[in-house]
Amino acid sequence: MKKPELLAPAGSFEKAKTAFLYGADAVYCGTSSLSLRARADMQDEDLKNTIKYAHKIGKKIYITLNIFAWDEKYKEIINMAKKLEKLKPDGIIAADVGVIEVLKKHAPSVPINISTQANIISLHDCNFWYKNGAKRVIMAREMNKEQLRYIMENKPKDLEVEIFVHGAICFAFSGRCFLSDFLSCRSANLGDCAQSCRWSYNLYAEEKNNPGELMPIETDEHGTSIFSSKDLCLIKELPEIVDMGIDSLKIEGRLKTEYYIASVVNTYRNAMDDYQKDPKNYNATKYLKELEKVKTRGLTTFYFNDRTNTDIQEYGGRQYNENYEFAGKVVEYTEEKSIIEIKNKLQVGDILEIIIPNQIEPYAFKIEQLWNDETDEKIDDISPGVKGQKVKMKLPIQCEKDWILRRKK
Repeated sequence: MKKPELLAPAGSFEKAKTAFLYGADAVYCGTSSLSLRARADMQDEDLKNTIKYAHKIGKKIYITLNIFAWDEKYKEIINMAKKLEKLKPDGIIAADVGVIEVLKKHAPSVPINISTQANIISLHDCNFWYKNGAKRVIMAREMNKEQLRYIMENKPKDLEVEIFVHGAICFAFSGRCFLSDFLSCRSANLGDCAQSCRWSYNLYAEEKNNPGELMPIETDEHGTSIFSSKDLCLIKELPEIVDMGIDSLKIEGRLKTEYYIASVVNTYRNAMDDYQKDPKNYNATKYLKELEKVKTRGLTTFYFNDRTNTDIQEYGGRQYNENYEFAGKVVEYTEEKSIIEIKNKLQVGDILEIIIPNQIEPYAFKIEQLWNDETDEKIDDISPGVKGQKVKMKLPIQCEKDWILRRKK
């Protein structure tokens, strides 16, 4: 059985380390100005450090230059291409043919991966990009399994195929969206999406017999999120995807927290490994249970199983998880008092779960005592008033640095 790559998002150097810790084979990241995540915390020096770190531990890293660029952006793009030629990432993700031409000229030794923004939906698309130098194609999320299977059976053998298996999807076709630019003057195609599709809207209908008279269409006091998509989740379909021979399984979420990355990457890592060890007894229930703890919207298989699927919209606009939240990260473990960097309020009596790398079941425990990180005095609770706020607590099992804790609300 071919073992696919598990590819995770990395919006910062710290998030990249979290992804690798919890089982990612590779990460993708990019600088704020040249990738489709302008608010990601990744600048040139962070990019350099992330590439070096990934290669040091035997992992891969792909750099995103997948904006659709105006001419005034090309000086920066050329400079970045020259830097990447020296830094040698494992691939550059791009969609704009002008950008791709620059990469061929100024970063000729770095493989080119064609972004999902290029809307690759057919064998003909794959063949075109292969003839034009692509090592890998990242398929549009709108494809179903029959279409993917056909491509896998007929594509050039050394052309790699990557698909998204988890994370946000866009109400527009593979992210080609102008809604944000129209409503907020923030272009999604330049990486600055305001996520206007996630907003709540109020709907009105014009009465036929009274032009100009608008009658509200009842939803609730918050309106309705008519454009907001649920999040993709193909954990149940993982066996079919692996059996197809897909080369890379991608998780969306460069702007998500380390907690989200740890939870989702760890779940897919365990699911992929368990399926390869014992394919006949694969059961997605325990993996789905973990993903439900960290989801911020409803989950959907989108069009993977059925092109007529209509269960893809989140009309209620929920973008939170009411049961669990990011509690903290282990800074230093000692048997008596470990140091935890906190991410939300913690208090004595809270139920926490330790997310353990390469283990699907988290370890749950109750906070019995808390100590001030600086004075060592006992305290009842603590809130994250400043970035990097820390607290001491006793952990019930031996933990490693950077393990993630979540709190049951």
